[in-house]
Amino acid sequence: MISERLQRFLDDHPVKFRTELHPSTADAMRTAEVTHVPGREFAKSVIFKTHGKVGMAVLPATDHVHLLELGRALGSDDISLASEDELRNAFPDCDVGTMPPFGNLYGMETFVSEHLREDDTITFNAGSHDEVMQMTYQDYERLVRPHVVHF
Repeated sequence: MISERLQRFLDDHPVKFRTELHPSTADAMRTAEVTHVPGREFAKSVIFKTHGKVGMAVLPATDHVHLLELGRALGSDDISLASEDELRNAFPDCDVGTMPPFGNLYGMETFVSEHLREDDTITFNAGSHDEVMQMTYQDYERLVRPHVVHF
């Protein structure tokens, strides 16, 4: 099931997208595999904290989060991953680990890897372990206005 906030947002900002149901998966790489999307083209959302604020990093499923690099890209040496409890609180309409890459809908800045801009489309979890969404990267960028970074 698509996140309620995301669904309302897309209803208010019409763009073309498609969703696909799939067997429940445990992580972004497995989701990419079962949906036949190359891992480098499947976006995963990683929630972090820095200087008391929560933010979202969006990167290819094949990439690992390197907090030091992310911190350097953001100009911070005080950075850590959000806990599962913090994820539940920040994303009440999503299963833990399936946050759509729309930090703007949850009151947080969104930072996207420059590598995801290389493809025409972006595919991502839509709030559950058994459904993904795909739209053009151009529409995603227009809707979210993420900061593009190299991390």
